[in-house]
Amino acid sequence: MSENSIENAFIKQFEAEVHLAYQQTGTKLRQTVRNKSNVVGATTVFQKVGRGTASTKQRNQPITTMNLDYTSVECNLQDYYAGDWIDALDEIKTNIDERKVIASAGAYALGRKTDELIITELEKATQIIDVADSGLTKDKIMAAIELLNAAEVPDDGQRFGVVGVHQWNELLKIEEFSSASYVGENYPFLNGFENRKWMGIIWLLHTGLPLSDTNRSCFIYHKHSIGHACGQDVKTDIFWNGECAAYFVSNSMSQGSAIIDQTGIVKILCKDTA
Repeated sequence: MSENSIENAFIKQFEAEVHLAYQQTGTKLRQTVRNKSNVVGATTVFQKVGRGTASTKQRNQPITTMNLDYTSVECNLQDYYAGDWIDALDEIKTNIDERKVIASAGAYALGRKTDELIITELEKATQIIDVADSGLTKDKIMAAIELLNAAEVPDDGQRFGVVGVHQWNELLKIEEFSSASYVGENYPFLNGFENRKWMGIIWLLHTGLPLSDTNRSCFIYHKHSIGHACGQDVKTDIFWNGECAAYFVSNSMSQGSAIIDQTGIVKILCKDTA
């Protein structure tokens, strides 16, 4: 096999590994929101559909239409890059572990940016539970659920709760959350991350939630209340630079996020210290 064929095979495998690592362990939140892929252009639109009303009809008469209210939510996309230089590529070609380390580093960087975009939108929530000088309690969670139920947000297994490290420990002190008798098995489809379902909510730990003074922003939301759009999924370019005597690996992605429905998001402010 020629040297050029080996290099092409390496590039294809490297890109596949970056893509897989991004999906499995690069982003925690992309699977928890509404997604739109293969967007063409710098913007896209998510449709928010209002409530319909059922009605009766007379025999042989037309059905009264629901006259649904459609609202368009615009989402702007931006390009993001994560790149680095690689020397001694011949050694990396034959060393699978080293290749995966470098591929994962790029995927993690893109994943953190994806989650950052989603969290930035969640932080704009207008429904806020702010009880001064208290951590994440069962009462706060129930108050958040009450807001969602009052707004008729579906309790259909697509509600998510994202909390910080300290708040996760506070949840573990609640018997109903920590006991398998209440929460059952974890959800393996959120690959690579500990999660569990309690009170109809799938809970995840995230280290990138906003902190203001001693207050950490945590969120409970429905999947369809926030959107993530992707114009270009993870793409990897590798090229040789003779002056540097090294290859440059560039991972790139075009993406954006936007709130679709404020009634489906509740922000809970929690004291982040004991």
